[in-house]
Amino acid sequence: MAKSKHLPTIGRLPDGVWAEIKPLLPPEKLPGTPGRPAVPFRKVLDGILYVLRTGCQWKAVPKEFGSGSTCHKRFQQWQHTGVFAKLWEKLLERYDELHGIKWHFQSLDSITIKAPLGGGRRRVRTPRTVVNRALSATS
Repeated sequence: MAKSKHLPTIGRLPDGVWAEIKPLLPPEKLPGTPGRPAVPFRKVLDGILYVLRTGCQWKAVPKEFGSGSTCHKRFQQWQHTGVFAKLWEKLLERYDELHGIKWHFQSLDSITIKAPLGGGRRRVRTPRTVVNRALSATS
């Protein structure tokens, strides 16, 4: 049996991937704009991928990716505006060009079970329980 080739997990986006997805991101804050200093989107995206890969909390993101709250804020903004859907589509197309995706293969999984007691056909009354309340010291 042939061993499968293990590829190491990437820690940062490779330059080629970054060049392809950068146009899909919203415009970055210009340098010199009033307010807090901007964290470059590449750094933020590396931080988001770090959280998704490791499962750590946003506040535990290493400082090399900016603050965890900045990464989380961008993650929420980009999810809301559909940036991740565009990235997914672009990267799927790229993977299809390089390796080919068997688009004709699809899988569906489901389970069907009988409703308990025949569903809505027959109603079974739940017997009422008698509640004996102890006297309270305050009543």
